Amino acid sequence: MKRNILLAATAMCFLASAAHAQTKTLTVGGYGGSFETLMKELIIPEFEKAHDVKIAFVAGNSTENLARLQAQKGAQELDVVILDDGPMYQADALGFCAPIVKSPVKDDIYEIADLGANSIGIGFVATGFTYSKDWFEKKGWDLPTSWEDLKDPKYSQILVVPPISNTYGLHALVMLARDAGGGEADIDPGFKAMADEVAPNVLVFEPSSGRMSELFQSGEIALSVWGSGRTKSLADTGFNAGFIYPKEGAVALMLAACPVVESDAPEEAQAFIDYLLEPEIQVKLADVMGSGPVNKKAELSPEMAASLPYGEKISTLVTVDWDVINPKRQDWTTRWSREVEQ
Repeated sequence: MKRNILLAATAMCFLASAAHAQTKTLTVGGYGGSFETLMKELIIPEFEKAHDVKIAFVAGNSTENLARLQAQKGAQELDVVILDDGPMYQADALGFCAPIVKSPVKDDIYEIADLGANSIGIGFVATGFTYSKDWFEKKGWDLPTSWEDLKDPKYSQILVVPPISNTYGLHALVMLARDAGGGEADIDPGFKAMADEVAPNVLVFEPSSGRMSELFQSGEIALSVWGSGRTKSLADTGFNAGFIYPKEGAVALMLAACPVVESDAPEEAQAFIDYLLEPEIQVKLADVMGSGPVNKKAELSPEMAASLPYGEKISTLVTVDWDVINPKRQDWTTRWSREVEQ
């Protein structure tokens, strides 16, 4: 009798071990902080249950995860990577992204979120102007409406523009270049406008979102070039912040995903990207990350819809040409240090 019980127990352990061995692990690289918390608490568990897969999440900013892809070339740890659109274009150009498989959920995605054959946007952030509502109300000032308004002397020493190493600063440079008749392929007008007319107004070229929030909350600044998501986060702290979409267009900064080449779980990688595009997940991303949904069927509350890229605002967004920018970005960074942040 004991022998039969022992044999049965052994068989059960063997079957459990075999079942465990068959459970694949999907490794996802994405942002840390609130994004990592959202993934681990509200998104990953449901996906694991539905797809019988274990997800390992690797936290890092876009630069770090792009460097991870480069360091692990030929032996990739990641199966899915989530990056800002600029680094994503680099990852794709370097051959790290596998083709995106068509699926029904992708039929509901805004065209602007289609980044090509190998990657797709999973959320919109708009680069525009963040402002202190209390400051502007106290001064009785009209709100800025154009990228050209950054040159207005009344903003002297109460304006912040992030440096070119930050996507928000890069977007501002490109938009100033476009306003002056140039653009990504002719950036000289942008550098001239930034150095001669905008920089004198700038208190500090601040890359840190935490420090930017502090500058607003301490009353040291009234206006900045920043993202709609960051503005929402600042407003969520109780600060009376608003966001402005410039008339020439706020610039779309997309959270983007791609399946990584040579994945040992390619079907699960594609399914996870589709999962991120589902309307209910898009709403969760909007709430936590302040990113506008790329899925047309996602429905935001009036409070979120007021500031995030959503609905009709999507058609006003403009994009930059990363294929032109990325090869020149290091040279531009050197030039920025020499000409703008002297």
